[in-house]
Amino acid sequence: MQNKLDFLIERVQKQNPQANIRKIRAAYECAAAAHEGQKRKNGEPYIIHPVSVAEIVVEMGLDTDSICAALLHDCIEDTNFGYKEIENKFGTPVAELVDGVTRLGMLRYSKEQEQFEDLRKMFLAMAKDIRVILIKLADRLHNARTFQYLPERKQRDKALETMEIYAPIAHRLGMSRIKWELEDLSLKILDPIGYNEIVEGLKKQSEQQEEFLKRIQERISAKLAEAHIKNTISARVKHIYSIYRKMYAQHKTIDEIYDICAVRVIVDTVADCYNVLGYVHDLYKPIPGRFKDYISTPKPNGYQSLHTTVIGRAGVPFEIQIRTTEMHKMAEYGVAAHWKYKQGLTKKGNEETFAWIRQLLEAQQDTEAEDFIKNIKVDLFADEVFVFTPKGDVVNMPAGATPIDLAYAIHSAVGNRMTGCKINGRIAPIDSQLKNGDIVEILTSKEAHGPSRDWVKIVKTTEARNKIKQWFKKECREENIVNGREDLDRELRANLLYNGFYENEEVRKNTLNKFSFNTLDELYAAIGYGGITLTKVINKVKDDVGKLRRQRELAERAAHPQPEQQPKRVTRSTTGVVVEGIDNCLVKFARCCTPIPGDEIVGFVTRGYGVSIHRRDCVNVHMQEDPDRWVRAWWDEDLAISDRANRFSTGLQISTRSRIGVLSDVTAVLAACKINVHEISARDLNDGYGVINAMVDVAGVHQLDNLISRLRSIKGVVDVTRTVDTN
Repeated sequence: MQNKLDFLIERVQKQNPQANIRKIRAAYECAAAAHEGQKRKNGEPYIIHPVSVAEIVVEMGLDTDSICAALLHDCIEDTNFGYKEIENKFGTPVAELVDGVTRLGMLRYSKEQEQFEDLRKMFLAMAKDIRVILIKLADRLHNARTFQYLPERKQRDKALETMEIYAPIAHRLGMSRIKWELEDLSLKILDPIGYNEIVEGLKKQSEQQEEFLKRIQERISAKLAEAHIKNTISARVKHIYSIYRKMYAQHKTIDEIYDICAVRVIVDTVADCYNVLGYVHDLYKPIPGRFKDYISTPKPNGYQSLHTTVIGRAGVPFEIQIRTTEMHKMAEYGVAAHWKYKQGLTKKGNEETFAWIRQLLEAQQDTEAEDFIKNIKVDLFADEVFVFTPKGDVVNMPAGATPIDLAYAIHSAVGNRMTGCKINGRIAPIDSQLKNGDIVEILTSKEAHGPSRDWVKIVKTTEARNKIKQWFKKECREENIVNGREDLDRELRANLLYNGFYENEEVRKNTLNKFSFNTLDELYAAIGYGGITLTKVINKVKDDVGKLRRQRELAERAAHPQPEQQPKRVTRSTTGVVVEGIDNCLVKFARCCTPIPGDEIVGFVTRGYGVSIHRRDCVNVHMQEDPDRWVRAWWDEDLAISDRANRFSTGLQISTRSRIGVLSDVTAVLAACKINVHEISARDLNDGYGVINAMVDVAGVHQLDNLISRLRSIKGVVDVTRTVDTN
C-alpha cells in the first residue's frame, strides 16, 4: 500500500506543486486506519478504493481539501471515524465535503418516487459546493471499473443509474473524459453483446485505422511545420458508446460507419486555431454543413473548439478538432479545469460559472416530484441553441425554445408583460422556434394583462411553464373556475361522459379523491390554470363511468334473462338522440351544421318532418322564428358508447398550399383512419393555395378531432375546419 500512496503523492506534486502534502498523508493514514480489515467485493483491501478515487480527483486538478475528502469519503458511512473527528483533524471544509459525498452515496433508486426526490437532493448538493459532485463522479467512475464483481442484478441497476444520471451530469459539467468512460463501462454491462461486437470490429480495423491516422498526422504536421505553427497532433477512435449509438440510430453495422476516426490538433493561440483550419481545408475537402465554431460561441459547459469533417484521399470522412492547450484542458476536465482554488477565481466568477445549477433549482420549486425527472431531461440534458439579446449578450436555451421561454428566462415580469417579439430585427410570431445566432428582442407593455393560457402549450422550458401557471393560479381564480368548467364540460361531451359524470355522485367523488381536491370548484380551478391536464381527468372519469355502465348492463341481464330457446334481441335507437318530452319521434340531422355525438345539440320541431337536430352553435339556431318550437335534446350516451356501428356524417374543408400530391396524402390519412368518405373534391385558388372539401362518417367528436389533428400534420395543409354538407 505504501507504493500506492507514493504514486498518489507523486501525482499530486506533479499536478499541483502548492498542495499540502502533509495534510494529504495524514488523510491517507486516517482512512487506512478507519478501513483496517475491510475488503472490497473483489477481495482487495478497501483502502485501495479511496486512494483510487483520490487519484482521479488529482487528475481533475482539484485542491488539497478535495483530495483529502476523496481519501476520507467513505469514513462517515462505513467506519467509526465520523464528521466531528474529520472536522477537528482536517477542518470544516473537508468535513462538509465528506458529508456531502456521503449523503449522495445514500441515495437509492429502487422506487420511482424516491428516485425523483433523491435526484432533487443531488442537485441541491451540487449547488451548495460543486466539489461534492466532482468527488462523487470520481467515486462512481472507480466503482464502475469494478462493476463485474457485483451480483448480476446489481450490476445492471448500477450501470443503468450511471448511464441515466452520472454520465449526463459529467457531460453537463464538460467532463468529457469521465463521461466517455462511464458510458463505455455501463454499456459493457447493459449490452455486453453489442459492446463486444464493437470491440471486435475495432480490433479488425485497428491496423488499417492506425495506418490511415498516421498518414493524416504526418501530412498535417508537415504542412504546419512549413507554416511555423507550433502544434501537438493526436489521433483517436471514437469511444465505444458513441459508435454504439450511431450504429443503432442509423441501423448500420460497424463496417458501414466511416467517421470513426478523429484527429485533434492542439496549438498555442486562438489565431493559430483559425490558421490551422485554413491549412486543413487546403489539404482535405471539407463536407458542407459539418463545420462548427465553438470558440466564438462556446457551449454552456465552457467547451471550446473548432470542429470540421473532411474527406481524405481514400474517400473516407474523418473529423478534425482544433483547440488551444487551455481549451483542451477544459474539454477533458470541464469545470474542474478552472476550479477557483487552483486558478484563483473569485467567488463571483465561480457563481456565474455555475449559475445554470441555481436556475434549474429555482425553476423546480413549484414542480411535483414525479415531474422533476421529466423536466431535467429537457432543462439539463437537452441540446441547446444560442441566441443573442439586442445588447449582444449570449443566452443558451433548450432546442425548440420560443421567445416566450426567453422572456421568462430574463424575468417573470418580462414574460408577464410580453406583447410580442422581434427576431433578427423583424416582428415574428411568439411561438417561433429559436435558432442558433438569432437576435431576439422581447416587446413588452405595462398595459399587458398577463400571459395567455395558450402559452402553457407553446413554451418548452419548465421555468416558463411554471411561471405562467403560477400567474393564473394567483391572479384569476374565478376565471380559472369558469374556464376550467367549460373545458371539462366540452371534453366530457366530446367523450360522451357528461351525464355519467354529473348524474353520478360516486364518479365525481372518485375523481376528486384521485386528484386530492375537496370540491368541484378546486378541480375546475386547477384545470383552468393548467395545474392538471384534462386528459388525466377524462381518463379517470372514463374508467369509472365504464365500470358503472358494465355493472348496470349485467344487473339488467340478471333481472330479465332471455329464454334459452329464443335468440337475444337488442333494442337500439336509430338516431342515438333523446328529445325532451317526445318519445319515438322522427329525428333528422340538419345539413346546415351536421351534428355528431359530442356536440352540444338542440331540437327544432318541424311541420310534418319530425325534429331537426342542430348544433347549439349553428347559425340557424339564432335565425329561426317560433321559439316555442325549440326543444332540449341530448345524445343517448349509453347507446353511443355501446353501439360502435353508428356513424354520423359531417363536412370538412381542408385549406392547403398548392402542392403536387397533397390530395393523395389527404386520402391516405382518411384511409389509415378507416374513415368512410361520401364525397371529396379539390380545386386550386389563384393565390397559390387550394381547398379540399370532403363529406365523411365519424363516430363522434373525439374521432373527428383525432382525424383533424392528423390532417393538419400533413405537409402543405394550412387548416382544417368543419363545414356544411357538400350536397
